[in-house]
Amino acid sequence: MLNVLQLIPTLDRSGAEKQMVLLAKGLPRDRFKVEVAALSRLGPFEAELADAGIPVTLIGKRSKLDPLAFLRLERFMRAKRFDVVQTWIFAANVYGRVAARRAAIPVVIVSEMAVDLWKGRIERSIDRRLGTWCDRLVGNSHAVVDFYHAIGVPEDRLAMIYSGARDEPPAVDRGRVRESLGIEACAPMIVFAGRLAPQKRVDDLLKALDLLHHVVPDARTIIAGDGPLRARLEETARLYRLDESVRFLGHRDDVPSLLAAADILVLPSSYEGLPNVVLEAMRFGKPVIATAAPGTTEIVVDGETGVLVPIGDVRALAKALRDLIRDPARAAQLGLAGRARADQRFTVDTMVKQFSELYESIYRSKQRA
Repeated sequence: MLNVLQLIPTLDRSGAEKQMVLLAKGLPRDRFKVEVAALSRLGPFEAELADAGIPVTLIGKRSKLDPLAFLRLERFMRAKRFDVVQTWIFAANVYGRVAARRAAIPVVIVSEMAVDLWKGRIERSIDRRLGTWCDRLVGNSHAVVDFYHAIGVPEDRLAMIYSGARDEPPAVDRGRVRESLGIEACAPMIVFAGRLAPQKRVDDLLKALDLLHHVVPDARTIIAGDGPLRARLEETARLYRLDESVRFLGHRDDVPSLLAAADILVLPSSYEGLPNVVLEAMRFGKPVIATAAPGTTEIVVDGETGVLVPIGDVRALAKALRDLIRDPARAAQLGLAGRARADQRFTVDTMVKQFSELYESIYRSKQRA
């Protein structure tokens, strides 16, 4: 049995955290003993892990460069004698690789979840330098793998494992959710869910909704999420006089319920990895309108499971929304095809199986060496 640590910055309800929890809970208990460590803070997922009997440890990193937190992490790894350490997101990927090397951890896996165009010269230099300080850097899409290969991570250290959606979406009372939001049962409902940051290009969505409002005035849009641009985006919506048709909900723990009540998911990002919200929408049989961003294009098949538009093309985004709202039969067809694609290619079972095999194959090869 392999002793496995999953290391991540926080246990907030975000995409990488969700995938880590699905993996930690899914790893077969007859082959793996699993623990989770949060580098900086705990969060809502702590309770879900506790319910699954998975120990959680807070390392307590308090600043960007925290030598004491690094020492605590190294001591923790040594004391627990982990066979496998898997890290998630930049801070944990850096601290985790260095600590695991010093603690002589046999197998180190790094998870990258996005085409991280935000990374500057320093971050890319760190990624390149630490590229050989892990056994595999696993991207959750081919686009992510290609990005890290392009910045200098050796090809023999790269692997690709798609993220997985929960096997069965929860049962949701669609009418009750709409009623709680003040949306009529017959009104077209559009949902965006994600961090309100430049990457997501929500300002493009608001511009498209300004155009859409003139042709489909009864459409209602829910924006679920928080972030540094929230105040500016809310002001933009007021300037466009979208107060009645667009609602900013802030951070929500019930995004699956919102998706179940929606007619369309929209994602206007400039880049992604393999967006969880798209997988979840597809599991609910919802059509997806998204930009043709790296990562998203590996999930959404244009004209088959959803509609892809060029990044930054506001008119194309408005037209795609208008056309699907006016053609419910086509929207339903796209949604059903999306669910079938998610069932075939993006399951939690497949993700867990591939990570399990990766851990064991690398560990066995090192034992034989």
